[in-house]
Amino acid sequence: MARIETPKRVRGTQDIFGDEQRRFQRVVDTFDRVRRLYCFSRVELPVFESTAVFARSLGETTDVVSKEMYSFDDRGGESLTLRPEFTAGIARAYLTEGWRQYAPLKLVTHGPVFRYERPQKGRYRQFHQIDAEVIGAPEPAAEVELLTFADQLLKELGIAEGVTLQLNTLGDAATRDAWRDALVEHFAAHRGDLSEDSLARLEKNPLRILDSKDPRDRPIADSAPDIDAYLTNEASDFFAAVTGGLDAAGVAWSRNSRLVRGLDYYRHTAFEFVTDRLGAQGTVLAGGRYDGLVESLGGPETPGVGWAAGIERLAMLVEETVAETVDVVVVAEDDAFIGEALGAVAALRRAGVASESITTGSPKKRYDKALKAGARQVVSFKGDPAGPGHRGLGASDAELAHVAQVLAALSAPVA
Repeated sequence: MARIETPKRVRGTQDIFGDEQRRFQRVVDTFDRVRRLYCFSRVELPVFESTAVFARSLGETTDVVSKEMYSFDDRGGESLTLRPEFTAGIARAYLTEGWRQYAPLKLVTHGPVFRYERPQKGRYRQFHQIDAEVIGAPEPAAEVELLTFADQLLKELGIAEGVTLQLNTLGDAATRDAWRDALVEHFAAHRGDLSEDSLARLEKNPLRILDSKDPRDRPIADSAPDIDAYLTNEASDFFAAVTGGLDAAGVAWSRNSRLVRGLDYYRHTAFEFVTDRLGAQGTVLAGGRYDGLVESLGGPETPGVGWAAGIERLAMLVEETVAETVDVVVVAEDDAFIGEALGAVAALRRAGVASESITTGSPKKRYDKALKAGARQVVSFKGDPAGPGHRGLGASDAELAHVAQVLAALSAPVA
């Protein structure tokens, strides 16, 4: 008979188990706990959207749209895309589901996202993100709240040490237009020395040249004019309000005048939390203000600001976790007591006690297995239930509910 070949895991995907899963879950649980402190509401979104949602919001010329999206035509001929990020889907829902009546909205979500890129440390083709957004709030206080939220999240995960918040302003529309013109003039003067990618960006997305990693581009980008020379008074005041709010909240930050977002709808604040513990790709959380995003999807002028972080990359920084423990193991050392043992476990679980039963193998192996489980208590059923050789617990709910109370109080042992 021909050997059946086992299908392999698709490149760029992952199976998360054991300590990796516990780290992953710790990120999710901490995120959910902290978002409650900041009164952000949880929202669930489709895993796929119309391709136009991402093409319009992310820009046709970006690498995500042109190279990384998983897009396909469904049976009805509609072009759909697996979400490469959350913000565009939230903006779409804000328009189509009537959420404008609730503005300003503070929303969070998390789940899988998809990008076709070269897999590397902490980066996958299907990975997971946590995401936080404030839609409908034009004030700099929205940035302060989101950044304070992110800062507290990293601290409660125990990974804030060595992580730095880098901050920049992209100014208002007038600032951005003036700065963009100056950058085009600067880069055009060095056209012959730019990389092929930067030459393409020069016409459509010149700000992206500033964060180019190509060695040919770095000297030219480093000598480009700073945005500060083009800031309007209003833009300068906005950035001062953000930094002042962070200082008041006790959030440390540093200025990175080369931190940019290439798309035209980004305004004012751009930020990244970065570390040197993950190699060259050191960003663990990033975001910015996107006051023109909703308009790009056909909606009215709507302010917005948000951030996202990769769960896997955060989990890599989390300390090793402790495996979940069992409170009670119930052993039926004789097959005659299997029913009694199963009844005891069911009652313990109903009483809120994490419990396992062991009912297979020889009596000695059953008890040895129970001891190796590392449970806080072992309950054994053996011998004649009516005779002196029997030890253990009866299976009544009332008795075992009392056992749960005893365990919770960490008082008398159960046996």
